[in-house]
Amino acid sequence: MSDCGTVLVADCEQATRSLIAAEVARLGLACLAVNTSEAALAAVDEDEPALAVIEVELPGLNGLGLLLALHERFEELPVILTSSKHADPVGRAAGLMLGADDYLVKPLDPTELAARMRRSMRRSGRPVGKSPPTDETSHVSSLSPREREILILLAEGNTENQIAAALVLSPRTVATHIQNVLRKLDVHSRAQAVVVAYRDGLVAAVRADTAVETSRS
Repeated sequence: MSDCGTVLVADCEQATRSLIAAEVARLGLACLAVNTSEAALAAVDEDEPALAVIEVELPGLNGLGLLLALHERFEELPVILTSSKHADPVGRAAGLMLGADDYLVKPLDPTELAARMRRSMRRSGRPVGKSPPTDETSHVSSLSPREREILILLAEGNTENQIAAALVLSPRTVATHIQNVLRKLDVHSRAQAVVVAYRDGLVAAVRADTAVETSRS
């Protein structure tokens, strides 16, 4: 297995396996993707992966059974369960009680998935591969005043349509600005751009300036 760590993925859907594999590659880790629990157990043998992402609804031995089997071999292995059932609090609770580190409901959001995988590995003291693109090398200084304004509104939780209404712009224009923001910050998602805004102090700085102006008026 990779010296940087290998992520075991067990999911019966090819599209989901491909999505997870892409995010694993972004983290600089190797991916071992299979579609059954039996294939997963055969693949890892005695080589402990850095993380396992397992679908609960696997055919044959389901994801909960695979979780238990993996923990019999690798007691400290972090495991993230995924499920297509949107309203299954019992199943979610059972998975966590059986030792899962986290639980995600499909369809998976790539940015959230990457963040959860990184967090699970950090919790277990395992290497997490590459640093995310929202690191200290990312700065908002390259943004235009309009792009900074849109990023601030994004960071404050506004939707694309809300930003368009607030700035009297078309949604298409806002979408174009957002794509420019992602490109200039070298990030892959809006969530990562929001992280940059907070890490670089853009949101806090603007709120502070607003507070000063308010106190002067």
